[in-house]
Amino acid sequence: MTPVHFSFSAAFILGLMGLAFHRTHLLSALLCLEGMMLSLFIALALWTLQFESTSFSTAPMLLLAFSACEASTGLALLVATARTHGNDRLQNLNLLQC
Repeated sequence: MTPVHFSFSAAFILGLMGLAFHRTHLLSALLCLEGMMLSLFIALALWTLQFESTSFSTAPMLLLAFSACEASTGLALLVATARTHGNDRLQNLNLLQC
């Protein structure tokens, strides 16, 4: 494994571990998701540059578009949660209550 592949794999794993273990605030969960998507985007972009094929060149842009949609949805949920509950702590959210 090259150092470049190791760094992107480590960035993705660190984002995944942050998402799994540090779930106190919704904002920290969203930041971990964005870090994971950024590492996936850079790895996919470098992979398409390595193969030098035009058929794979749209994949990083498609991933970036889905990442932007995910970020905007997450921020909208964060604002809605902060308005209704007063904070963004995940322990206060209960999916069984209306």
